[in-house]
Amino acid sequence: MTSICRHVLVSGRVQGVAYRWSAAARARDLELAGWVRNLPDGRVEALLSGPAPAVASMLSWMEQGPPAAEVQRVQASEAPACDAEGFEIRT
Repeated sequence: MTSICRHVLVSGRVQGVAYRWSAAARARDLELAGWVRNLPDGRVEALLSGPAPAVASMLSWMEQGPPAAEVQRVQASEAPACDAEGFEIRT
């Protein structure tokens, strides 16, 4: 199956609510590659790579996030081919 790559920005109350940890766990469950990190402006940024159905499932999850999150917006854009292996939390 062909892999796709998406760059994602998540806005709202997404820091200090275990969003990155929950996102990484979900991405690993979906066998996606990439990373997730907090940005200084309060958003969360991620790079997702994997089969289109798994990426779509992850993007759907990101619209809700973990229970304490209050997601306002998820912006996903096509990214150049990713060479990521595994999924990591960046600091």
